[in-house]
Amino acid sequence: MSRPSRRSRGTVTVQDVARAAGVSAMTVSRVVNGGSNVRETTRQAVLEAIAKLNYSPNSAARSLAAGEATQIGLLYSNPSAAYLSQFLIGALAAARRAGCHLVLEACEGERADEQAEATRQFAATSVEGVILPPPLSEAAPVRAELEAAGIPWVSVAMGLPPERSLNVRIDDAAASAAMTKHLIDMGHRSIGFIRGNPNQTSSAERHRGFVEAIEAAGLDVKAMPVEQGYFTFRSGIVAAERLLDRKEPPTAIFASNDDMAAAAVGVAHRRGLHVPQDISIVGFDDTSLATTMWPELTTVRQPIAAMAESALALLLARLRAHRAGTTDKLEEQVLDFELIQRESCGPPPGAGKPAPAKKSWR
Repeated sequence: MSRPSRRSRGTVTVQDVARAAGVSAMTVSRVVNGGSNVRETTRQAVLEAIAKLNYSPNSAARSLAAGEATQIGLLYSNPSAAYLSQFLIGALAAARRAGCHLVLEACEGERADEQAEATRQFAATSVEGVILPPPLSEAAPVRAELEAAGIPWVSVAMGLPPERSLNVRIDDAAASAAMTKHLIDMGHRSIGFIRGNPNQTSSAERHRGFVEAIEAAGLDVKAMPVEQGYFTFRSGIVAAERLLDRKEPPTAIFASNDDMAAAAVGVAHRRGLHVPQDISIVGFDDTSLATTMWPELTTVRQPIAAMAESALALLLARLRAHRAGTTDKLEEQVLDFELIQRESCGPPPGAGKPAPAKKSWR
């Protein structure tokens, strides 16, 4: 699909999005307005078309009281389509309620100079503030360009944000520890862990929580196999293959996101292993992928859409404070997580039948 030029971005219409997604304009409207009567596959197709075409719902025409911001940018580069879809749902809903014009832009390069150039071009538009979901929330060149341009920004899922910066996150370490404890409580004593991208602080925090839970249970951390992943499905395949190639494979695998967990389930199936009877596999995020695979995935629910909504609210509050010549006090929001138990997790082989799946617990 060809992308419109920066000059023509404003001409993208709801009909263009509908054609790109292969749906009706009414369906696009339902997705943009947060309607529930839309199949998940259709919703994802519409959101992908919105992102690729840089379509922005035209709510900017509604003037905002007290000079509210009308142009909020969302600069993204995420290998997980499921994560990005959830994030866009939250951002679009929040922008609609606030009357903001949400401007989307992809940052496709991974090198520092490519990220800097993409951000520089984005900053040259009329955006008044920028939302940075992971992994761009961790990208120093992106933040530096926004600072140089004097544009406020808010990071999402950043573990160690710079002083006085805005950030929305969950307690990744506590969430990871809760999931690890859940596996231990089910009887697992050999748990493989797939780390996320080393460039993101959330990866280190999730591994830290895993280690803390293992140590708290009096188990040997060094005996727990750990493989490096990068939050991508492909990296999950490679890591799971290595874990299951071990002379004594673990009885459970905890992947740092749902994409890598889904990859691990696929590897297990290909090897003739039943999940969870032969091996338990759990993930992190609770994206739509977790309930569209078989078996459905036990995972940590990170409120991705709510994090996007909170990020936009924090950014608007800062912009209002700057205009009023005051200082906004709230710099970070830490949202709650949930542990969602489904069918991919059970006791280790020989320990009895898996416990009945519960919808959720914290």
